[in-house]
Amino acid sequence: MKRRELIRQIETAGCVLLRHGGRHDWYQNPRSGACQPVPRHAEIKDHLARHILRKLND
Repeated sequence: MKRRELIRQIETAGCVLLRHGGRHDWYQNPRSGACQPVPRHAEIKDHLARHILRKLND
């Protein structure tokens, strides 16, 4: 999955950018308080993308 597509799905779910890290950007779901790092690779494996979306949507 392209990183831009993953970011679009994360932001559509209502999550916001919390901070920029060294190799990852951190996104947070303000309703649940869940935080997840998103790597800065152009391509993110589908398994990892599903994991990130699942954790942020809990």
